[in-house]
Amino acid sequence: MSVRLTEELRAALSTPIPSLRTPFTADGQIDWAGVRAQVDFVIAGGAQTIMITWGDSLHSVLTDDEIAALAKVVVEHCAGRAKVIAADNMWATPKAVAFAEYCAQIGADLLMLLPPNWAASTTPDSIVTHFNACGVHLPTMVVTAFFNQGGVPPVSACMDVIGALHERADSVVAIKDDLLGELGVQICSTVRPEWVVVSGGLMRNHTFQAPWGVDGYLSLFMSFKPELAWKYFHAIQAGNYEAAWQEMRQVETPLMKYLGTVEGGFNAAVHGISELYGISSRHLRAPYHTLTDAQMEELADVLKGLGLG
Repeated sequence: MSVRLTEELRAALSTPIPSLRTPFTADGQIDWAGVRAQVDFVIAGGAQTIMITWGDSLHSVLTDDEIAALAKVVVEHCAGRAKVIAADNMWATPKAVAFAEYCAQIGADLLMLLPPNWAASTTPDSIVTHFNACGVHLPTMVVTAFFNQGGVPPVSACMDVIGALHERADSVVAIKDDLLGELGVQICSTVRPEWVVVSGGLMRNHTFQAPWGVDGYLSLFMSFKPELAWKYFHAIQAGNYEAAWQEMRQVETPLMKYLGTVEGGFNAAVHGISELYGISSRHLRAPYHTLTDAQMEELADVLKGLGLG
């Protein structure tokens, strides 16, 4: 086991984990008060770790300086109340290393690396080198979204990379799996207990990996209804799968079905939910769509119908 995976860090990752959803003002600036409000809300809801991610945290519409500032604000406002996972922006190795050093300096606990892989231009060896160079500065985390840059390769090719990192990158302590399926099974069967396995996004993803051994999960509900996230998680820990399935059938599945119909998609909808709960603004930076007042009213009605209002 890597000495960087302390029992404290393992415990903090083996929980429902909220992702930071970067909010904006109506004129497209980062809403820093909203960022801090999200941090306070999820910690009040029991979050032991806050994850900044390339996707939910909207690195796709942030500048490099804003990505650095976001990590710093989250770390400083957490003030040790929760672990913080920073995330990079598909940078080449020199830039990623510089960002890793910066993250260590500001006090981030872990860095999720998403290396570039346009046209499948990397190799297992080059990815190991990338992680080792960044891992000089702080523990690192793999995310399987790396494999989804232009079509997911065969499971065997993905596992060649993960296996190489598991064997030769001592700084890696965790993996976030968004792809699941046979790859998710192989990951759980290969990297634990040396790495913590975090399922991406939903209860159903975590449940899929539960028979194979999984730790924490990235939780949508931690961002606005944390009691549901914990109710599900405690049911899984107790082996009460019927109770866990009930949460998915009655709440998560119908909610996700509706969110798939919202104009602007999941991203617009979850920012709308945050505003409805009085946490942070619905506004998004162009060209992303911000929900209209009428769309917010519809969203509020759906949440009320699911007992989430």
